[in-house]
Amino acid sequence: MNCRTLDGTLATVNAREGGDQRPQSLLLSFLGIYVLDRHLAVYSGSVIEVFAKVGVSEEAVRSTLARMVKRGLLARHRRGRKMYFGLTARSAAVLTEGDHRVWRTGAVNRDWDGTWTMVGFSLPDSWRARRHTLRARLVWNGFGPLQNGLWIAPGEVDVPALLDDLDLTDHLRVLTARPAKPTDDANLIATAFDVDAIAAAYHAFLARWDVAHPRPEAPDDLARQLLLHTDWLQLVRSDPRLPAAHLPADWPAIRAEHVFQTLARAYQATATPLATTTLDTLPLH
Repeated sequence: MNCRTLDGTLATVNAREGGDQRPQSLLLSFLGIYVLDRHLAVYSGSVIEVFAKVGVSEEAVRSTLARMVKRGLLARHRRGRKMYFGLTARSAAVLTEGDHRVWRTGAVNRDWDGTWTMVGFSLPDSWRARRHTLRARLVWNGFGPLQNGLWIAPGEVDVPALLDDLDLTDHLRVLTARPAKPTDDANLIATAFDVDAIAAAYHAFLARWDVAHPRPEAPDDLARQLLLHTDWLQLVRSDPRLPAAHLPADWPAIRAEHVFQTLARAYQATATPLATTTLDTLPLH
């Protein structure tokens, strides 16, 4: 399964379960920073110690670890009386995609080639659950609803990689297209996407982080690092990356990305020694 599909699957599960997904989001950030590509597992007790810094209870950590094992996103490794948790192929794919989205793809779409991917669908009324999953996957991967049953996303999107496991081939129509008069790109964007809401999310991020002393309630830079990465990853994963040419010149994602990268590098220098002294890890071969 494509890693973008895996990421969309997580979004679907979160949407279906509802509630506060903060512990899982924080845990994914933690795993991406301190476990991905390191061939190790982390002792649950040290994860609990780290997460206490960001206000997550021991019960919430243990529950989140158990759920992620059940979903095939973590693997248990017992050594004596201690339980360690490591990545699976599924979670490594999700985290690798997230790392790529944060550090390579970027928040600002300056390389759009003028094409749109269009997905049309018509599902039986009785397929309510599958319709919900389909829409969650589309939103998570940059699509917006142009009209009933027709969704669009900028650029060429590998739709089969996102949706093949839903077994909807006979109910989907997928096209790549460019608008023709009287329709233009600005009209498509205004119709299918809530640009004001996207901008507001970036402004909210800047209000929290583009200040002299971000998150002063956090006890140290390890806590701030986890909060920063979690905030940013949730933000960019919900951003359809609309073409920069059709957005305001002062689009807040530009400033927000600079703030994130500057703080992430600063926190890495101070948080890594704290993590090294806190985390009990198990090498995996």
